Amino acid sequence: MMDPLLSVRDLHVTFTTRHGDLEALDGISFDVARGEILGFVGESGAGKSMMGAAVIGLIDPPGRISGGEIKLAGERIDTNPESVRGKRIGMIFQDPLTSLDPLQTIGDQLVETILAHRKMDAGQAHQRAISGLEEVGIDPTRLNAYPHEFSGGMRQRVVIALALAAEPELIIADEPTTALDVSVQAQVLDLLRRICKERDAGVILITHDMGVIAETTDRVAVLYSGKLAEIGNTTDVLSNPQHPYTKGLIASTPSIENGSVDATLFQIPGAMPRLDALPGGCAFHPRCNDMSPRCAVEKPAFTSGRVACWRFTEEPPA
Repeated sequence: MMDPLLSVRDLHVTFTTRHGDLEALDGISFDVARGEILGFVGESGAGKSMMGAAVIGLIDPPGRISGGEIKLAGERIDTNPESVRGKRIGMIFQDPLTSLDPLQTIGDQLVETILAHRKMDAGQAHQRAISGLEEVGIDPTRLNAYPHEFSGGMRQRVVIALALAAEPELIIADEPTTALDVSVQAQVLDLLRRICKERDAGVILITHDMGVIAETTDRVAVLYSGKLAEIGNTTDVLSNPQHPYTKGLIASTPSIENGSVDATLFQIPGAMPRLDALPGGCAFHPRCNDMSPRCAVEKPAFTSGRVACWRFTEEPPA
């Protein structure tokens, strides 16, 4: 079996506050292969964006990576993320308006990024910027336009072109379609899929939308309160969800059957707990209809290889 492009093992992210240390990510482990799209899904506050920021090294004080390791193509990068950020790992942020400099043209921003990460002269960087815009479906004559002259979908395409400018091995896309209408969203996701396959790059797609997960990803990881609840092949997880939280997310997603939209959607009771008020045992147990006494006192592990839930463990209760 080929070695993974990205390997994350037992990743912990901690924030130091006046009330003590708060663990935002608790023992996250996963791999991403070349040419694979791995989706991370969960409610707001689950730790999805925090995980992406940790991989690319954007955790600022008082936060820190307090445990575990991150390897890119076998090389440990969590101790020196600046060496790979932008060059080997590209980031697509949620809001393109905050990612682009309103005072610089699109071309200037692309050329600046290319020169920062690749050994080229200004002329070569200019040509690479033109081909980068063409790759994401933007007319290169718009090279001298400013961000405010583009639509939301076109700005997101520019952000993708910036992330791809240095031809990275891994792309982290953090909610790249949230502010886009359905047709533009489909175009952006198709673009990510095409680039992933053509460049044999790995992609981490962070989203709260189960529909995006179903249409775009090869595998899916479900996060809850900074912990992995379930991970596996997208088709397997969506057709046969095992963790009660995964079931709740799928049941609360609108679906169309027989030409009509379901009138009533399932709602997971309660809300995501705060980091300073995490319950004991399984963090999901106060919202779970299938909990047992053990769930309230012991944290479940990935005993089945796919799901962290005591209902699937073969280990006898303590």
